[in-house]
Amino acid sequence: MVHVVAHRGYPTVAPENTLPAFTAAIEAGATIVEFDVRCTRDGVPVVIHDKTVDRTTDGTGQVWDLTAGQIAGLDTGPRFGAGFTGVRVPTLAETLDLLAPAPVELLVEIKPPATRDEVKSILAALTERDLLDRSVVQSFDADVVRKVRDTAPDVRRGLLLFRFDADTVELCRELGVAYCNPSVADVLNGPETMAALAAAGIGVMPWTPNDVTQWRPLVDAGVAGLITDLVGELAGWSVE
Repeated sequence: MVHVVAHRGYPTVAPENTLPAFTAAIEAGATIVEFDVRCTRDGVPVVIHDKTVDRTTDGTGQVWDLTAGQIAGLDTGPRFGAGFTGVRVPTLAETLDLLAPAPVELLVEIKPPATRDEVKSILAALTERDLLDRSVVQSFDADVVRKVRDTAPDVRRGLLLFRFDADTVELCRELGVAYCNPSVADVLNGPETMAALAAAGIGVMPWTPNDVTQWRPLVDAGVAGLITDLVGELAGWSVE
C-alpha cells in the first residue's frame, strides 16, 4: 500500500495546519497526517509551518518571538476564506487530541531551530497520548533528528531532504531513520539512491506531488507514500 500522506492536513479545502484541515484529511481518506511544529517564546509547541505568522494568519511576527497566548489570538480565516473566520493556529496538544482517536499515523515535522528541551516537549506530548508508535518524527535538520533519536530512541524518524547527494544513504544510516523524504524530482531522477535506500530498508515519501501525472511514475519508482495537498484525489486514485 502506498500511503496517502496529508500535507499540512487538507490545505486545498481548509487553512493548512489547522484542525479543520486535519479533520478534512481524515474524512478524505488520508492514512498519514503530516504537520509542522514550532515552539513559541514561552515554549509551547504550536502547529505552523513558517517562521512567521504573516502568510497564514492576520498577525505578524516570528513564531519564537510570540507567546502562545498571542498566537492563540490570531485568525487564519482571512488568509484562506471568509467561511473559515475564527479558525486558529492549534497547539500541538490540540492537534494530537484531535488525531489520537483517528485511524491514521502521524508525520510530525519539527522545524528548526529546535532546542533539546523543545524536542523533549514535543516528544512528551506524543508519549502522553500513547502516540509514539503511530508517529514518525522528521526534520530537514539532521541535528534535530539526532536530538529526537537521543531523546526517544524507539520512535521512528524521518530525514527530509532538498536533494539527494553522495552522503544521503550514509547519513540516513547514521541517523537510523525509517524514512528519507526528498523532493519529487530527486525520486524520479535518482534511481541509484532509491535502490540504495530500499536495500537499507529505508522508505521514501516525496514532497509534494500535486501533479497527478507524477503519481504513477513515483509509485513505480518504489515510494512508500506521497505527501500531497490533493488528499481526496490521491485517496480515490489509490483505490482505482
